[in-house]
Amino acid sequence: MTNDIPDHGDRRVPMPPQSAAGRATATALAPPAAAAVPRQSPAPRQDAAPAPKKQRDAFFDNAKYLAIVLVAMGHAWEPLRDGSRAAAALYITVYAFHMPAFIIISGYFSRSFDMRKDRLQRLITGVAVPYILFETAYTFFKRWADDDPGYPISLLDPWYLTWFLVALFIWRLTTPLWKVVRWPIPLALAVAVAASVSPDIGDDLDLQRVLQFLPFFVLGLNLKAEHFKLVRNRRARIAAVPVMAGALLFAYWAAPRMNAAWFYHRDAAQELHAPWWSGAVMTLAMFGCSLVLVACFFAWIPGRTMWCTALGAGTLYGYLLHGFLAKGSRFWDWYDAAWLHTPWGAIVLTLIAGTVITLLCTPPVQRVFRFAMEPKMDWAFKKDPVGAARHRS
Repeated sequence: MTNDIPDHGDRRVPMPPQSAAGRATATALAPPAAAAVPRQSPAPRQDAAPAPKKQRDAFFDNAKYLAIVLVAMGHAWEPLRDGSRAAAALYITVYAFHMPAFIIISGYFSRSFDMRKDRLQRLITGVAVPYILFETAYTFFKRWADDDPGYPISLLDPWYLTWFLVALFIWRLTTPLWKVVRWPIPLALAVAVAASVSPDIGDDLDLQRVLQFLPFFVLGLNLKAEHFKLVRNRRARIAAVPVMAGALLFAYWAAPRMNAAWFYHRDAAQELHAPWWSGAVMTLAMFGCSLVLVACFFAWIPGRTMWCTALGAGTLYGYLLHGFLAKGSRFWDWYDAAWLHTPWGAIVLTLIAGTVITLLCTPPVQRVFRFAMEPKMDWAFKKDPVGAARHRS
């Protein structure tokens, strides 16, 4: 049997002679000889470009700013409650959700906290040091403005607004614990209920507030971005209107009948002259009520960048600094003016409170007081040899 394809073996079939044009084309396309290519040293290794800075979420900055405005307004309304049932109703309604909203956001942004060195340093410089400085400053302010030279400096007994810094420090340190337990929110609620019926806890570090507000922080730790999106739609915004209106009507009815101290979460039930079991009932009921109102509040928060969005980064400045004016207004009898206790006076006072707290959150104020709020303090911490070696490389 013969093959259809002839086998030429090792024989070479001569190619036809190349034309001059073909030789020119081959010469042009051929790579240069290896000897003609100069040897080059490898290019130096380029450092990777730094990762772009993570942008802040406008929704949360807007929420923090509006929450701190409500804090200031609530403090402005407090002396008006006795003479105005409407002011008392507004005060109760705002106090039912403004600090829970702030604490939930604080918990949400504490999700990544662990015992890593840099995060512990930020906790010390951003929370513990401001607490020490402002607790001391508030004490000297009270001695001078209230003519009380014997008022003691006590870091174990937070005065006025500084309780939040103590609470945030403790909550954040316990974050790893809430990440490993199976039912963190029910456990935190159980702790809050136990605190509300335990008058022996005392006033050290304002532990009643730390423990009774704890469920809101733990809830924030367990929330995800999609949970906030559930209330950020048109249907939720519309539903929030009758809910908030109903809350205001209920507050108007309850103002002369209810002890507003329940909203401060700083006392056990027995200290409010109520039966012990009412502490458990009120803690659970107010937790549910606060969550509903917080959801309504979040539903109305715009998610786009606005003129006030940048102020959300300075809310702690406004919170701590406005305390001097809030307390000074009582020490210096500013509320003795009769016009403040009229409807127009209350409106003007509300606008003043909103304007002052806004100014205290602005970047110029942040630059002036950054030494107290966000001190660098590199000198106070040991150098990280691993981090230094990474930086040199």
